[in-house]
Amino acid sequence: MRQYWMPACLSSEVKADGDPVRLMILCEKLIAFRDSSGRVGIMDHRCPHRCASLFIGRNEENGIRCVYHGWKFDVDGKCVDMPSVPARMDFKEKVHAKAYKTHEANGLIWVYMGENQASPPPLPEIEATMHPDAEIWCLQRDCNWLQALEGDIDTSHVGFLHVGSINADDLDEDHPMRPTVLNRAPEYEVAQADWGVMYGGYRPNDDGQMSWRVAHYMFPFWTQTPNNRFATRAIARAWVPMDDEHSMLFDITCGVDAGNPAYTSTLKDGTPLFDKISYAPNTTDWYGRWRSTDSEANDWAIDRDSQRNGTQFTGIPNITMQDQAVTESMGPITDHSFENLAPTDQMIARVRRRVLLAARALATKGTVPPGVEDPSVFYRARAGSFLHNPQDTLQQAYEVALTKAVRWPEKTEAAE
Repeated sequence: MRQYWMPACLSSEVKADGDPVRLMILCEKLIAFRDSSGRVGIMDHRCPHRCASLFIGRNEENGIRCVYHGWKFDVDGKCVDMPSVPARMDFKEKVHAKAYKTHEANGLIWVYMGENQASPPPLPEIEATMHPDAEIWCLQRDCNWLQALEGDIDTSHVGFLHVGSINADDLDEDHPMRPTVLNRAPEYEVAQADWGVMYGGYRPNDDGQMSWRVAHYMFPFWTQTPNNRFATRAIARAWVPMDDEHSMLFDITCGVDAGNPAYTSTLKDGTPLFDKISYAPNTTDWYGRWRSTDSEANDWAIDRDSQRNGTQFTGIPNITMQDQAVTESMGPITDHSFENLAPTDQMIARVRRRVLLAARALATKGTVPPGVEDPSVFYRARAGSFLHNPQDTLQQAYEVALTKAVRWPEKTEAAE
């Protein structure tokens, strides 16, 4: 994970000379703050003097000042003031807070937590993150990051978890969920890619074409899900590990259409397909940001009458909460020894193996994982649903679909 740049928070979460924000990333307790000049710092929350938390410090005059003894640090972690020490004994040039490199672009603040702070790698060229008007939302999940991520790369659950009570007649002819409703048991092709692993779930459409739902796992924790229309919208979802049992989702989309049909579309009669997420107010707790009002504590707002009689197979009205309920219900870290993987779990198995092999290669041979040295590989990944000639393979269909897709090639800012 530390080989890559990671989304840390939204730009809107930190204001110049405003309140610091607590961040938990890779089991480290950090603070983020924006100084008077607009620069963003992310650093260990402990003051390197006596370990009082800088979260309760004063964000003022281009630095964060510890309220214990007044020591002040800039966004790079340099101690710039040591007012509690007599001038002749001042040693501020020898003191540094543990700070990480940051980069801000298109509504996101990124952090690099690797060893090479003097010369970090370029940012990944992930298409959705490169659009200045991308839509971004966050949600915390109370389970391991890979466990949460695997819900995004398992398309066979969609026909049940999300649209299990919907019939084809309930949807317009061109609705992207219609092929899924017509055939809830798709065939699969899975292929290794330079950026990670890709798959295509395919099923015949009722017009004779092949319906493809293509998705990707991208190192180290990114997914692209297939619910968008492939030609008109890009998506990227980062499952950033907070610790072993909590993760933060950053969902980033851009497009020239009306939005992700999984979140915005309706049934034929105009009824919304899914409700919106209900957020709890953010708090300053380490786990207090971007939480839903629904959780295991209220059974994720399940409505048993709706489950029995309504249009929601789960009884849970929001598509994201449907995913959250099943992944969190497994426990914070799933015991995979209880699993019985099916042929439709090819993508799950391949991604687990790819991640393990990359981690072992780094640990034993020092092999740099995919996409670190060549971030342009991520730009080749595009996900979504489309119809195609039934005679072609996944790779053939994918390459043709790419040529027809609206792309966002402005790479300069994301690759600085």
